[in-house]
Amino acid sequence: MALAQRAERLEVRTTSAQKRLIERAAELRGTSVTDFVVSNIQAAAAETIREFESLFLRDEAREVFVKTLLHPPEPNEVLKAAATRHQQMGL
Repeated sequence: MALAQRAERLEVRTTSAQKRLIERAAELRGTSVTDFVVSNIQAAAAETIREFESLFLRDEAREVFVKTLLHPPEPNEVLKAAATRHQQMGL
């Protein structure tokens, strides 16, 4: 499987302390600073997008749920039959 060629550039300004910390972490991982930064930024970006989409879907689902509660559909024949059986059973 061929690796995608890196053609885009990101520039980041850090403090000296941040740079030393990142360099040390990359060294401990046995990777370059670039690979360390790209890997961690990519993971953070993917997680941010996943969280946002999850929240959006929850909001969307809540809206559908509330609308259904406020404006329930008419019962179909299967539901009516089930309600009749339930009443006949005396439950």
